[in-house]
Amino acid sequence: MMKLFGWPAPFEYPLNALLLAAGFLEVIGGVLLVIGLFSRQVAFLLSGQMAFAYFIGHGSQGFFPALNGGETAMLFCFLFLYIAAAGPGPWSLDEVASKAPPVQQAGPSN
Repeated sequence: MMKLFGWPAPFEYPLNALLLAAGFLEVIGGVLLVIGLFSRQVAFLLSGQMAFAYFIGHGSQGFFPALNGGETAMLFCFLFLYIAAAGPGPWSLDEVASKAPPVQQAGPSN
């Protein structure tokens, strides 16, 4: 939200195409994960984005997250990877859609 809308605080770095793409992925992916829609795919994509952010933003300051300030990026990377592997919860839209009865096709029956 900070990158795209400046909320709850203004983003302190100038936006380039990479940060703008990351902002869109984070906002749209976050909303999709909260409602549980396309959870596995979105979580896998966000996991890769967080790994990429770790190596681009923190990796130049050292490899270990405790020494380079990248703890949250690694935390979210593995959290999203867990969601991608475990799948959505029972209250997600993915789960609700999978239990919906199939739609009956109108037409002649044989």
